[in-house]
Amino acid sequence: MTDALHRPPVVSRISDLIGYTPLFELARADNGARLLLKLEMFNPTGSAKIRMARQMVVDAEDRGLLREGGHIIESTSGNTGLGLAVVAAERGYRFTAVVDNHAAADKLRGMKAMGTELVYVDADTDGEELHTAAREELAEEMARGKDNTFFTEQHNNPSNAVGYYDVGREIAQALDNRVDVLIGAVGTGGGLCGTARELKKTVPGLTVIGVEPKGSIAFGPPAHDYYQSGTGTPEGATIGLLVDYDLIDEGTKVGDVEAFAAARAVARHCGLLIGGSAGGVVHEALARLPQLAPDTVMVAFINDGGEKYTDTVFNDDWMTARALLDPVTEAEIEETLTKLRRN
Repeated sequence: MTDALHRPPVVSRISDLIGYTPLFELARADNGARLLLKLEMFNPTGSAKIRMARQMVVDAEDRGLLREGGHIIESTSGNTGLGLAVVAAERGYRFTAVVDNHAAADKLRGMKAMGTELVYVDADTDGEELHTAAREELAEEMARGKDNTFFTEQHNNPSNAVGYYDVGREIAQALDNRVDVLIGAVGTGGGLCGTARELKKTVPGLTVIGVEPKGSIAFGPPAHDYYQSGTGTPEGATIGLLVDYDLIDEGTKVGDVEAFAAARAVARHCGLLIGGSAGGVVHEALARLPQLAPDTVMVAFINDGGEKYTDTVFNDDWMTARALLDPVTEAEIEETLTKLRRN
């Protein structure tokens, strides 16, 4: 059986460092129910999405859609683009990322540093709105009819979900299959559903909870703008084929204020920086933990770290300017952590 917890001591590609990410106990209720965080920021690029970026490229190579000197194109809010930038660099491909100004600036800088060509769909505007549909349309158009050019199309590419199967294996092996609840953000759907599909092979009774921002439409209206990056399905975008409702037992929504407050509270209380959408997952998980049955193990899929959001989620001026800063909510979450953490 493959050891999902230990990588070789020496590797020759950055992508060989993908996986083997740790579990961190964030909280424990009085009845023994535990909240464990699967910390995907320990992957290269600081995000889970490099897992599916590599899988999409490898599968395209196997199908003959990418050959030596090929060109990869993707629409991205940043983390998928960072993963593809790594894979393209080490395999000798050209990579073009179709982006908008909603993406965190550090993600865009990181892609550019690795040789990525950035194409903005909103280059002539100063806004921060998501332009998911426009990005995907442009990426598809740029790739259409061109030889050795591959639009990875993360929202509808089955390889996306396959890239996360190892997360399920890692959780199963680390906990000896003693896991009851999996909770995670739903964007493309690949991360949560891919992990759940594999984990359910050994834990058939697993409960899966999907979290999206308020304003996202995967779990229904109303639709409106939101600031959580790299997650959800904004108005005008099509819900991805990888959002498998048969695998998700419950879908819920968390607002930007609560998500960002949770991320900031975790940083102050634990010294752990997590991304804004991960804050939404933690907020929902902490609210549910005291109501769980005794000795329940809940694993939260934490997609990325917070280092890329120091100009946004962890910047008081940015938060205040957008009416997102809520010290009262942050204090309440810190109080909850104080009660539920076992140091």
